[in-house]
Amino acid sequence: MPNNTQPYLNINFNADNLASFRSFAFNMNETQQFFQELKKSLQEDSFVKLTLSKPISKSADLQNVYLREVELKNEKLISFTYRFKTNDQVKNYSFEETITELENLLQTSFRIATLFTLEKDTAIRFNKKGKATITNNPATFSDKLPADHDKQKVKRASDSEFLIHLGIKNQQGKVIPKMADKYKQINKYLEIIDGLLKSTTLPKKINIVDMGSGKGYLTFALYDFLKNTRKLDVKVTGIELREELVTYCNEVAKKCGYTNLSFISERIENYDKDKIDILIALHACDTATDDAIYKGLVSKSSLIICAPCCHKQVRQSVKGTAQENPMLKYGIFQERQFEMVTDTIRALLLERNQYKTKVFEFISNEHTRKNVMLVGSKASKAPNIEAIDAKLAGLKNDYGVTEHYLETQLDKLGKY
Repeated sequence: MPNNTQPYLNINFNADNLASFRSFAFNMNETQQFFQELKKSLQEDSFVKLTLSKPISKSADLQNVYLREVELKNEKLISFTYRFKTNDQVKNYSFEETITELENLLQTSFRIATLFTLEKDTAIRFNKKGKATITNNPATFSDKLPADHDKQKVKRASDSEFLIHLGIKNQQGKVIPKMADKYKQINKYLEIIDGLLKSTTLPKKINIVDMGSGKGYLTFALYDFLKNTRKLDVKVTGIELREELVTYCNEVAKKCGYTNLSFISERIENYDKDKIDILIALHACDTATDDAIYKGLVSKSSLIICAPCCHKQVRQSVKGTAQENPMLKYGIFQERQFEMVTDTIRALLLERNQYKTKVFEFISNEHTRKNVMLVGSKASKAPNIEAIDAKLAGLKNDYGVTEHYLETQLDKLGKY
């Protein structure tokens, strides 16, 4: 790597550069070794990234710091992304400044630093007494990250008025600490929706129904993003059984001037109004998720987006049935296995009805355990019914499942 693009590698790296580390309570050799590994990886162009984790204080606002190389105006720098509970901040440093900043962060904020290179991963860990240990592991990465300058992650719900009315931000526009996880969930949700819309054919006027909208955090976020950011012609209806929440959400929608966002009090299985282009059911309890999927299938929705929860029906239907699978001997494993069985059957039934399906975590489970998202997008290719039926039969046979609630609903239409 040319020296004229990497001035930070021209310093004379020795113990003098780490003089202030002598105040540390741990062995200097480990610290010097770690920084020598960092220097070597930069010189040999094998550096991928460096992360700081495990805050010294459990209540710290700063959760992680991520380091990577960037190139700005033909100069190589180290970019620091500081991940706080409610936002990210990015700063760029020369190598000398990087050493100083790392020293400060390891002294005051973090117990673990992990260096990722193309050769190996090297981690330095400090215990509560300040003693350092180094471990080496096989390389996680086989390729370097792009050297273009990182932009801060786009916040799709940033200055919207609904965030204040729903108690996510205060009047000064700052995220209320206890709502930080909800704020992250909203932005991740919008990121996913944004990606799905790019690969979905929709009419000029899009009708969206959110079944089980609750207090409306994600419903408001979706409407605001599609209407005011993406400039789409949308109508969004939230379905929620609790009348007090429906009244509250309609009042907030009126305050925000959201003329095509409304909420109605009705059971999901009873809703039978307009054609649904996008069906959403986030955390609709147990078989309410199946009722919502059924409504989407009946309406031939272009997108069906669910985040299932409270998977009780299948688990209760096999209660008392002897299970040969040893994984089902233990209650917690049984619960998790039947959650996966339930959602796999849902995904297969969507495929059977000509939908492409995918199941993924839409947000880290540190924010919520209800973090699995099931998405079905209308496909043009007819499904292989026989093959899907064989998969369904095999799965149900393996777990002793006689009937899935969504099957009974589809049977009414002759779709199963």
